Amino acid sequence: MWYDGILQFSWWQVVLATLVMTHITIVSVTVYLHRYSAHRSLELHPALQHFFRFWLWLTTGMVTREWTAIHRKHHAKCETPDDPHSPVQKGLWKVLSQGAELYQAEAANQETLDTYGKHCPDDWLERNIYSRAPYAGVTLLALIDLALFGAIGITVWAVQMLWIPLLAAGVINGIGHALGYRNFECKDAATNILPWGILIGGEELHNNHHTYPSSAKLSVRPWEFDIGWMWIRLFSMLRLANVRRVAPVPVREPNKTVLDMDSARALLSNRFQVMAQYRRMVIAPLVKAERERVDASMQRLLKRTKKLLWRDTDLLKPQHRERLDRILASNQRLQLIYQKRLELQQIWSRTSSSGQERLHALREWCQQAEASGIKALQDFADSLRTYTLQPNRG
Repeated sequence: MWYDGILQFSWWQVVLATLVMTHITIVSVTVYLHRYSAHRSLELHPALQHFFRFWLWLTTGMVTREWTAIHRKHHAKCETPDDPHSPVQKGLWKVLSQGAELYQAEAANQETLDTYGKHCPDDWLERNIYSRAPYAGVTLLALIDLALFGAIGITVWAVQMLWIPLLAAGVINGIGHALGYRNFECKDAATNILPWGILIGGEELHNNHHTYPSSAKLSVRPWEFDIGWMWIRLFSMLRLANVRRVAPVPVREPNKTVLDMDSARALLSNRFQVMAQYRRMVIAPLVKAERERVDASMQRLLKRTKKLLWRDTDLLKPQHRERLDRILASNQRLQLIYQKRLELQQIWSRTSSSGQERLHALREWCQQAEASGIKALQDFADSLRTYTLQPNRG
């Protein structure tokens, strides 16, 4: 019958086909638009580039230059009033429910396109079809879905139209800056929604991405999975992709006992992992020990304040600062490790410092940590000497 379409699929085959097509769209966004076009973390074969461009025109109507420019501006202005879709500024519900509208509004901003949309496709197809007629693709898709699947094809098409606005523009831009866990204390509120990036192509690992935006791989922990990286590895095996950058992996030499220039460079390169290690080695165990020494009311306050001890100061709300000040004023040991955390971060932020000045500051920080009398802090300071860029291969 005509209403069953050319393929005559059963209901479960229609569902499977819809999931496959929406997954191809997600791969097109995360691999082509995000990791290739916006961040240049990998290179893609021209044939693969064009397939992704065509598929996105067909299934979303998105224009490469617009998406790239908006995303680059998001990183450049993250969590500020100029951020195109920050839930911190605009509210979580607005980003969740009006993500597509926020995208369209920023896409109409010519200044954004001129400033952040450089080095995007500008060939005949882009100028005359993809950019000029973005709605022609989704209209063509509706006709294709109706022809292939019959009457239910309009539902298949509707799902395809909602997939990116709901999951990418809504969930990633909204929940990915409001809820979840954080491996690293980057300067914005980005979170990892889930440790398994499957449904949204790995974009669920948003905190990892904002910490290392130029990395082609979004997973950093052994238990995290980035399906977008799986596709990149497959494309690389087929010589359709070439990875340019991934997040640095700390190298440690257990027998290294001197904090030298090699250590200083390695620590700077791996500063986010180092600060995450400070959280695990110093802050978490000390908070646990202090909770065992105080009364019930202070125990509850410590439990509520624990995460604030490693949260970036720019992300603290007034009520958070008040709570943090209260706990620090009542506990000298916590005040000390909190202050040492801030001092260590200040060493990384001294962009005008020379290598020798940074090395001197690190050595002075370690000496003060060793003299603190706090074993967790002493052990952490001792571990800094083991970081290296040039491991002993002998």
